[in-house]
Amino acid sequence: MIKEKILIVEDEFIVAHDLKMILQRAGYFVVGIADSVKKARAIIDQHAVDLVLLDIYLKGRLTGIDLAHDLMKRQVPFIYISANSNEKVLEAAKSTSPYGFIVKPYREQDVLLSIDIARYRKESGNHIKISSEQTVGNLPLAKADFNDIIGQSTALLSVLDKIKIVAPTNTSVLITGDSGTGKEEVAKSLHRLSPRAPKPIVAINCAALPSDLIESILFGHEKGSFTGAINTRVGKFEEANGSTIFLDEIGEMPFDIQAKLLRVLQEKEIERIGGQQPIKVDLRIIAATNLNLEKEIAKGRFRLDLFYRLNVFPIHIPPLSQRKTDIPLLAEFFVQKHAKATNKKITAIPPDFIDRLLAYDWPGNVRELDHFILRGVLLSVNGKLNPNHLAIGTKSQEPFQNSIKSIHDNERDHIIKVLEICKGKVSGSGGAAELLGIPATTLNSKIKKLNINRS
Repeated sequence: MIKEKILIVEDEFIVAHDLKMILQRAGYFVVGIADSVKKARAIIDQHAVDLVLLDIYLKGRLTGIDLAHDLMKRQVPFIYISANSNEKVLEAAKSTSPYGFIVKPYREQDVLLSIDIARYRKESGNHIKISSEQTVGNLPLAKADFNDIIGQSTALLSVLDKIKIVAPTNTSVLITGDSGTGKEEVAKSLHRLSPRAPKPIVAINCAALPSDLIESILFGHEKGSFTGAINTRVGKFEEANGSTIFLDEIGEMPFDIQAKLLRVLQEKEIERIGGQQPIKVDLRIIAATNLNLEKEIAKGRFRLDLFYRLNVFPIHIPPLSQRKTDIPLLAEFFVQKHAKATNKKITAIPPDFIDRLLAYDWPGNVRELDHFILRGVLLSVNGKLNPNHLAIGTKSQEPFQNSIKSIHDNERDHIIKVLEICKGKVSGSGGAAELLGIPATTLNSKIKKLNINRS
């Protein structure tokens, strides 16, 4: 399949580089990176461009919205990428009929899914309608203090009680749970219910950080400290001063960087690359992992002293298979969300559709459910969801086998089956990572650890 040629218009070097790496891993062709409207126009004049990832605020007098009007005339689809939530800005962006909107900080799967949806919109002629509303429908949330954590099961309410206890403090929190259980949503809730809420949370996916840039991204650098350091740059820890920093997939952080993180926790200070003086920071650290850190410590891959510093108040999120009573509420939430995002009108969720969801064990958890609901919405006809479009099994209804496999073997077998379905493809649209509902970096790590031969 021919992949789209994509132009990145972003004036933050690290963000632009991260986007380029995400796109290239997924097989897309990046025609260039522009940090201004002038440079973007020059690239578009020289190259055939299928899609533009467009930041709203750029260097120079003109903004991304100015460029968007040009792209509309040229009939070039584009997706906005911005951390701005100003209502007037969103209204101005809405008037340009974008094909999507990615909010910073983003995850790799957010970017790739947005491109997939943009492809669908391009083929169907549907553009996105951006809204500044913060709620979807009148769904029963777990508790009034939580925005996007859906459910009323005992297991979930226990997690929310812990969040309310620790959120107002400065205590470090370690969130554990399988991939796709909603660790990021828990981190956001911890921040939103804390005194640091007026400032935005700074989120970092440790597994997605380029090894050659990780220290610069986290701690910043001084001008001239290394080749290419033409300006002084503030790192993520310094950016989070007075707020909260969320370190997702902390178990993937390189061992040498863990020592520097320990210093932040102990001394409340950082030092930029090439810096001469330490910089004091006032921040709260929330970390998350789907790994067993005790095992990582035993293997020499994670520092014991750092674990003790992070694990002051642990919160474990149960897998979706242990809280199936939340599935109907989650399904309604995701149907409304994706119907709105794709301009589809869904009149009702058929009982047999819910039955199919309840009969499956969801190894990819809430994220996997979210992705399958999106497919169901995209494939819906005349406002009706078809359970046959889910293409999921009924694992929980299979007869109990005489021989019980270990969790390790079950996970290995499941990944192998999905890889076979995807013909060995890991990332991108239709890849195994998307089907499993986990980042491609996480899946590649699991393939290596489980000794799976992709051939």
